[in-house]
Amino acid sequence: MAAIYRRAMDALYLLCVIVGCIALVLISAIIPWAVFTRYVLNSAASWPEPLAVLLTIVLTFIGAAAAYRLNLHMNVGYFANQAPPPFRKALNLLVQLLMALIAIFMVVWGERLVEVTWYNTIAEFPFLSVGVTYLPIPVGGFCLLLFIIERVWLGAPPDPLPSHDAVVPVD
Repeated sequence: MAAIYRRAMDALYLLCVIVGCIALVLISAIIPWAVFTRYVLNSAASWPEPLAVLLTIVLTFIGAAAAYRLNLHMNVGYFANQAPPPFRKALNLLVQLLMALIAIFMVVWGERLVEVTWYNTIAEFPFLSVGVTYLPIPVGGFCLLLFIIERVWLGAPPDPLPSHDAVVPVD
């Protein structure tokens, strides 16, 4: 069961990374287009900025869950690292439980935000529900919660990239 869960989290992590990368690439393409239309064509397009904001929401919440899985997020571990190993283990569990509370908050209140704004539309995109634009909040929270369960149950996932100190054999 543990191996199946780990593989599922590997697949979810890959999906989060792909979604985040696509959002980042699209943002990187949209912003220059907005600058081009504003300063070269002297006729600013109305859609690039709101679309970039929507993609930033996707990148932030989905990408943050992926970063948390591999411990690539910002953290301050100096004092925890100075503690004796048993105390350090208890602190780590406390951190995971607090992060689980944050993830549950994102899921519950994010879902409510989606529900409340579902029938509103965005002026630049009248076909798009505002609720859809907030979907990355509960989705990212759910992914984060699954990654936290993995970390508490199975431990930290293996690092997919070898460290810079590791010697990689050349074939």
